[in-house]
Amino acid sequence: MQQSNKVKIVTGKVRFSYAHVFQPQASQDGGTPKYSVSLIIPKSDTETINKINKAIEQAKTENAAVWGGTVPKGLKGGLRDGDAEKDDPAYANSYFINANSTQKPGVVDADLNPIMDMTEFYSGCYGRASISFFAYNSNGSKGVGCGLNNVQKMEEGEKLGGATTAAEDFAV
Repeated sequence: MQQSNKVKIVTGKVRFSYAHVFQPQASQDGGTPKYSVSLIIPKSDTETINKINKAIEQAKTENAAVWGGTVPKGLKGGLRDGDAEKDDPAYANSYFINANSTQKPGVVDADLNPIMDMTEFYSGCYGRASISFFAYNSNGSKGVGCGLNNVQKMEEGEKLGGATTAAEDFAV
């Protein structure tokens, strides 16, 4: 797989979903385990949406050599519409993008202190993410990927995924 230059941005406030930032998860196809998170971005956050779209376009134009010198049509990657693709109220009126990395991301709180307790950063909390966009051309698949650099938890949110605590399950 030919490597490309990365275009890095920091998002505005997003909601984290499918957060695997402390331990990598194996992919469904048995590939290399990766750290990953889905970033849910309100459609009203035009600043973050514009930053992401601009970074994707920059990654395409700066790395066209990955595709033989020209940007092909129908590339994979980019922002996805939560209203069109997810039957989940957490994704309503939002876009989302999945970011991943084989390297462990930094995980910090609002004061930039490292979060060591794995229960403190969870699917449903809110914060910002440092992400990078890169062009790829691998095994016939061409697109712009989203790499996960670091995450910052800024505020609590209702946990996603329907999991309950033991205390909630067994409270009398």
